[in-house]
Amino acid sequence: MSFAELGLSDKVQEAVTAAGYTQPTPIQAQAIPHVLARRDVLGIAQTGTGKTAAFVLPMLNLLETGRARARMPRTLILEPTRELAAQVVENFERYGVNHRLSVALLIGGVSFGDQDAKITRGVDVLIATPGRLLDHFERGKLLLSGVELLVIDEADRMLDMGFIPDIERIVKLVPFTRQTLFFSATMPPEITRLADAFLHNPVRVEVARPASAAATITQRLYATGADPYEKREKLRDLIRQAPEFKNAIIFCNRKREVAVLHRSLQRHGFNAAALHGDMDQRARMAALESFRNGSVDLLVASDVAARGLDIPAVSHVLNYDVPHHAEDYVHRIGRTGRAGRSGHAFTLVAPGDEKALAAIESLIGQPVTWEGQNLAESGVREGGRRARPRGDDEGRSRDDGERRRDRDRGRGGGGRRDRERGRGEARAAEKPTGEERGGGSGEGRQRVDPAGSRETGPREDRPRRPFERTRPDTAYEGGDAPVGLGDHVPAFLMRPVPVKSPE
Repeated sequence: MSFAELGLSDKVQEAVTAAGYTQPTPIQAQAIPHVLARRDVLGIAQTGTGKTAAFVLPMLNLLETGRARARMPRTLILEPTRELAAQVVENFERYGVNHRLSVALLIGGVSFGDQDAKITRGVDVLIATPGRLLDHFERGKLLLSGVELLVIDEADRMLDMGFIPDIERIVKLVPFTRQTLFFSATMPPEITRLADAFLHNPVRVEVARPASAAATITQRLYATGADPYEKREKLRDLIRQAPEFKNAIIFCNRKREVAVLHRSLQRHGFNAAALHGDMDQRARMAALESFRNGSVDLLVASDVAARGLDIPAVSHVLNYDVPHHAEDYVHRIGRTGRAGRSGHAFTLVAPGDEKALAAIESLIGQPVTWEGQNLAESGVREGGRRARPRGDDEGRSRDDGERRRDRDRGRGGGGRRDRERGRGEARAAEKPTGEERGGGSGEGRQRVDPAGSRETGPREDRPRRPFERTRPDTAYEGGDAPVGLGDHVPAFLMRPVPVKSPE
């Protein structure tokens, strides 16, 4: 099947041919005719199968007629991350060269003023992340009552990032008669519920089993210890020895780990860039562009780069950490082996990752092959460390650092705990003993009352006395406690009360 058979206009077909594409992918071939027929579509496909073009191409076709109005976009595309939103803009620029359509991008990290100016002039296509879109709406700069077509892309990622309440609010703001396109790589129960609520009699387009990995990806597991030094050394060995290595995306579970691993790789002479959610938008786009154009070979990233990024020529994906959610594994390794190319996905498995690995194998429906010994055969236990050559990794003296930590924790001689104990003994030696205070010593030692009025016996020998005030003017020995004001009555209470005579 060719693009000419899908019912696209001549302008769109010319742009697709100029981009170098001749045949649509399965999801494009199945979804585009239904979108052109104004049907709601539920698209399910593994990552890297061309979902973006499956809604961009028919949208260009539908927008050839009509005109945008100020502050009222004609179509709305919601994306979970800034990178995905920017990538959709690139698709419209590539395939919409023969159209005179206005496209606006609403994402965080960019000036509100520039975005407001574009919306005010009127836009045909509005591409946004949910948070920034609602910010503009609440400021009164945007009206959604003119949206004819709504696209919710990467819905399962929206769920993971906590955007579902925002999505539900946005859906209530757009017209009920809209056309809705709902795309997701996986279909957990919550996403199924949302699809049932958002779509009206949808056409289900499913070109691959949900949460399946592409057959062109070679997946391997490598056992490693829990020691971060050992994990980084293992990762460097994999990079040096990987077959057909061109470039790689290295995924970590935490943003802090991304920064540490990035510095370590650079220190060992690797050409690497970092990408995570705490970076500003300019730095994120610069890191992504440097990896795309080949100026850096390694991109160390969090899961912000795991969904939908179109980097066609990634030869390897390296999971430095086993992902906590099994679905993230499918999206991570989907960055390689795209558009029919072959790819490699290697995962470092440390003690404690057994449950996460079992969930991944259950999700993809097949076991992942171990390269060399598996975790049980390697003999590495959770929390254990293997010997590491002196002077390895960052080049810092780890022995000196450990000795300092040992001293601080009191494990070595002269540690902080010993010093504190010595200071305590010195303070105790400076305090006067019972004999120096004149109270004697031993079991019958007398103690001086704090008020200095009398001596008392040991605490356990003293009888419990009734309530006693500590203020000197009200102190008393035994007897009943005073009632009310005691012997003192204020003068104002002694004044006669005037009583009016009855008339």
